[in-house]
Amino acid sequence: MINRRDWIRLTGYGVLTTLLSAKYFHPQKAMAQNSSSQGVTIEWLGHSAFVFINNQARILVNPFTPLGCTAKYSAPKPTVDLVMISSRLLDEGSATGLPNNPQLMVDAGVYKVKNIEFQGIKTFHDRENGRRFGDNIVWKWTQGGVKILHLGGIASPINIEQKILMGTPDIVFIPVGGGPKAYNAEEAINALKILNPKMVIPTQYLTNATEVGKCDLQGVQKFVNLAKEASIDVRIISGNRLTVKPQDLPPKGTLIRVFDGQNLIKN
Repeated sequence: MINRRDWIRLTGYGVLTTLLSAKYFHPQKAMAQNSSSQGVTIEWLGHSAFVFINNQARILVNPFTPLGCTAKYSAPKPTVDLVMISSRLLDEGSATGLPNNPQLMVDAGVYKVKNIEFQGIKTFHDRENGRRFGDNIVWKWTQGGVKILHLGGIASPINIEQKILMGTPDIVFIPVGGGPKAYNAEEAINALKILNPKMVIPTQYLTNATEVGKCDLQGVQKFVNLAKEASIDVRIISGNRLTVKPQDLPPKGTLIRVFDGQNLIKN
């Protein structure tokens, strides 16, 4: 369990810089972790919720309350070291009741936990400069030698300043199902042209976990079709787990991997 003493908040992006006390790591161990290229195991829990696991940390992003688009998924309750959420909306910000009360990150800024540096980047959760659904926090970090960018529920175009902060990720997690508060398929493809990642995992789209008539998202197929038209390598991953190592990523081009995830849906 991470408590307040384990936490460093280094700088704030649009907020006051805060410095809290921190747990000190053995220098040789920290160096070994920083140079590690063992990769990261990614476990999809439905919608935009994922657990990222390696020998350094267990990280949960965007746990949800099962309703509407996520009604037939189980509420994500894994044992983790820390949790990041993109907003306080119920489909990506339900971080209560988790085992061991892990540390929660909710605001834009730069943080350091478990010898990993995280950056939260503010974007908008709608196409109206945040007037309807407020801000969306994009999360960026490197784990197991893999540069990860989780776009949360982004709905606004990526501007130059945001692109600089996001950098060139290895893996991007991007919403594709549309609706009023996330990218649709075309917007997602346009964003990927800007980010140029090595691998893409689509999120926030219509699945069989949806409560009938209670979800305004489209399925993933339109995004898949547009990617194939652009000659992008698209594959369906059976189940909901994938291990990614830096050496397995392509030196050029982009891979798209879509989780089947039928094992997650309750009958």
